[in-house]
Amino acid sequence: MNLLEVQHLKKHYATHKAVDDISFNISQGSIFGLLGPNGAGKTTLLRMITGIFYPDSGNILLNGKPFDQLQDLQYIGYMPEERGLYKKMMVGEQVLYLAQLKGLDKKTAVARIKYWFDKFELNNWANKKVDELSKGMQQKVQFISTILHEPKLLILDEPFSGLDPINSNLLKQEIFNLSKNGTTIIFSTHRMEQVEEICDHIMLVNKGHKILDGSVKQIRQDFKEGLFRIGVGVMPNPAQMATWHFTIVNVENNAYVLKLNPDSTTNDILLHFINQEIPVTYFEEILPSINEVFISQVQRTENLAATQPA
Repeated sequence: MNLLEVQHLKKHYATHKAVDDISFNISQGSIFGLLGPNGAGKTTLLRMITGIFYPDSGNILLNGKPFDQLQDLQYIGYMPEERGLYKKMMVGEQVLYLAQLKGLDKKTAVARIKYWFDKFELNNWANKKVDELSKGMQQKVQFISTILHEPKLLILDEPFSGLDPINSNLLKQEIFNLSKNGTTIIFSTHRMEQVEEICDHIMLVNKGHKILDGSVKQIRQDFKEGLFRIGVGVMPNPAQMATWHFTIVNVENNAYVLKLNPDSTTNDILLHFINQEIPVTYFEEILPSINEVFISQVQRTENLAATQPA
């Protein structure tokens, strides 16, 4: 079941097409990565989904119904990249205020604040002003403020900014827990290693257009280049490596990176090593990282745009 459906969304500013006919679906409980270089249209897209901006055309459906800003905002939690906290306000007072704005009664809000402050070790900071906190501590406060009303759709824009490795891991585990409990998450970041680790599905946008959309596993499969790494017990002499089945791309410590030639199979590689009596310690396919796919596809669209008439 799709929690969110975006259909042919457009948003133009004068001659600039910030979002140009983008469509996608997000299934309930999934973690959806929204990727793109600076100025690609990600922020505009998120602001339309949250009702901050109105689209020029297109539809946004939440739970199968047209998005209603007045009724549906209570189901959305949005944590922007920019800090949205009042710097001179006490931490505990501010989180309680924001929770009540989202419709929680005071008793429920206080109980949930206690739970999350315990988990994120913020109790000693509850009576401090926000501007007395480090960037990482502010990030934790902002995350708690975003999820306290238990939104169905959670939008996180660079949520790990300013966090040390321990708190990054804590936040990551909470993101997984929220997803397991049915929260649908849109995760926007420039850190591709986090995308591979966290997201089920990604969409890549550039210059207002969707250029890639699919599961992380399938996208890595779609962009593979026939590369394999094979470990050997003994480095063979060059004559033993002569074959039309593969090309040697790189030589590593007791290993080769090979590119499979057209019309050959992985069995041909292994048979070659077996026939040459070269001991094989391991054999693995090399799939491109999401970072490599990101760079190649953004560069491709940039090159295509450069060839188009102005």
